[in-house]
Amino acid sequence: MSEKAGANALKTRTTAAATAVEAQALAHRQTRREHATETAEDYVEAIAALIAAAGEARAVDLARWLGVSHVTVVRTIARLQRDGYVSTKPYRSIFLTRKGARLAEESRQRHELVQRFLVSIGVPDRVAQKDAEGIEHHCSPDTLAAFRRQLE
Repeated sequence: MSEKAGANALKTRTTAAATAVEAQALAHRQTRREHATETAEDYVEAIAALIAAAGEARAVDLARWLGVSHVTVVRTIARLQRDGYVSTKPYRSIFLTRKGARLAEESRQRHELVQRFLVSIGVPDRVAQKDAEGIEHHCSPDTLAAFRRQLE
């Protein structure tokens, strides 16, 4: 192999490796973005469920529902309020904004779809419920569409 051919081969391998590294970095950045919205999705979904079941969502109820401390709920609600998902008033319930209600509905639908899919492939309902809680946040629209098609 000539020196020029060897240099070209090395450049091609180096470029391919760099492209693979960039693709991996992109995937990791996407996962971090998804994790950032995961908490918001869980909270608005829980708030919507509490409002539907009890007519209101209080911090103490959210703490019980999500298995976290009251302090964690208060801090997270402050962030959700800052981001436009909820509104609160002192000594009152927590309310979803339009943006929060939309996210809650999208989260609920994704959760139900993933759970139905898991049950359809033989996962016991109790396990599917638990697994769907984590999987729902990380499925791409393409994957969710495939789940939907499989269930039809």
